[in-house]
Amino acid sequence: MSLRLDKVRELLRRELSLVIEKDYRMENGLLTVHDVSITPDLKQAFVYVGVISKPHQQEAAVEKLNKARGSIQRDLYKRVKLRNSPQLIFRLDHTTEKAVPLVQLIDSLPPPAEDTPPA
Repeated sequence: MSLRLDKVRELLRRELSLVIEKDYRMENGLLTVHDVSITPDLKQAFVYVGVISKPHQQEAAVEKLNKARGSIQRDLYKRVKLRNSPQLIFRLDHTTEKAVPLVQLIDSLPPPAEDTPPA
């Protein structure tokens, strides 16, 4: 991927996080923007969001974001000036759910053994 696409991707991720945090809060859950993937022609941007809540609320949150896509794009592109403004498509990212058991496993490990200095 080109350096320009990487910069645009990171800029969109950062600004989308701010727009969603400000205007599209979730009740009984937490919504975060994990990543943005852009097509090379800048026509579409896939936004991967993590939702920490009950499973049925996760799908509902992504559906809500996709329904409000027009107003989210309008708010975003007031903040970000691009020649081509990609269409946003929100998708659920399950990496947070996969990380929780790993963190629990790490927490359950015994503390490291103390090293004794050589005599």
